[in-house]
Amino acid sequence: MTRRYAPTRRGFLKAAVATGGAAALSACLEMSDDEEPVPSGVDDPADLPGRQHAWNETLATDDHGNHILPKHHSLLYLDLDADGEPTGDDRQRVADALAVLDRAYERSPAGLLYSIGYSPAYFQRYGAAPEGVDLPSPRRLSDFEDPDLDEQDALLHLASDRADVVLEAEEALFGERETANGVEAAALPATVADRRSGFIGRGQPAEKQDEVDGIPDDAEVPEAAKLFMGFDAGFRGNQATEERVTLQDGPFAGGTTKHVSALQQRLDRWYGENDHDDMVKKLFGTDSVGAVEGVGDNVGSHSGVAPTSREALVEAARSSGAIGHAQKMAEANRDDEGNALTLRRHVESTDSGVASLHFPSLQREISTFEAVREAMNAADVVSETPAIRQRVNNGILRYIFVKHRGNWLVPPRELRALPRPDGEAL
Repeated sequence: MTRRYAPTRRGFLKAAVATGGAAALSACLEMSDDEEPVPSGVDDPADLPGRQHAWNETLATDDHGNHILPKHHSLLYLDLDADGEPTGDDRQRVADALAVLDRAYERSPAGLLYSIGYSPAYFQRYGAAPEGVDLPSPRRLSDFEDPDLDEQDALLHLASDRADVVLEAEEALFGERETANGVEAAALPATVADRRSGFIGRGQPAEKQDEVDGIPDDAEVPEAAKLFMGFDAGFRGNQATEERVTLQDGPFAGGTTKHVSALQQRLDRWYGENDHDDMVKKLFGTDSVGAVEGVGDNVGSHSGVAPTSREALVEAARSSGAIGHAQKMAEANRDDEGNALTLRRHVESTDSGVASLHFPSLQREISTFEAVREAMNAADVVSETPAIRQRVNNGILRYIFVKHRGNWLVPPRELRALPRPDGEAL
């Protein structure tokens, strides 16, 4: 029987973040009257950690030590209001606006976590790339994708367990609200070129399945699942540490690079073509069938998928008639000591009424992400295994479609206000 969900408070808050704007904020504030006050931030933003991307110490963990991301996310793609090189006044305005957030909200999921990153196109205002950083322009990463390439100046990522915090911070940053959690606001000298929203948490995809295109009416997204595809993700043992993705040298040491892709999902195919074992085989790996129960909570802190050689992948594909998503990329996402190279913080989305996924990945070099993504194509396996095609029996490629790609430098906190390519401070 098809499940139908009555509107819930949680569903309303997700919808409000997806919609954005003053009306959505007002409704959220009315609904949050019975909640605890939002904890305030620091008196001096200089007291905060130097790494913008260092969120993990503030995050809760599940029973297996896996980090739990904030529930509500907003990704604001920004264009600066002025052309050419930013001025000292522009930098000061950005610094002042971001400092408001630091003072207004505790740096935690109960308050606000955020980071701002800058694109290769932004640095071309100076006619140069950021020194010591592998930050190429975004590009297609397979022959069968045709994404829009995000080349806005900056990406501001806001995250909180409180929907009203995300919306209030947005309004304060763009002159639509005079205060943020009681702190006088200051507006950014920028315009929102695109706004995308996301959410994460057990039960949320199941609750939203009847409200989006791409999920068949008779499919049942498991209520315990964090993702529309019906499984968990973000296992600690398969994620890089924040230290591992942090730039170690050069003027931007302490920062990181960030690739963000936006994917639409064809879950009518996913649920219509596959039983549970098929899903496990295509999402995890050919050896994972029988080892992954339900949504995958039983695997603990590691997916159980180990790096393997190209020859072993080809043999597994020939034997099974399919190859797994995690299985293909396991080797490319490890260094010689076996440490994971990328830190993924992906969230689900219902933007435009379609089941979607926003996929931020942090790493020291964008080329690392591109190499892992190239492994996802499994070109060698395709060339040697007739049953495996570009998008057939090839992990989850048949079920996802890339709509956007963008590359960003997330500088250390002291350089976050319109940095120069040489890392000159404000």
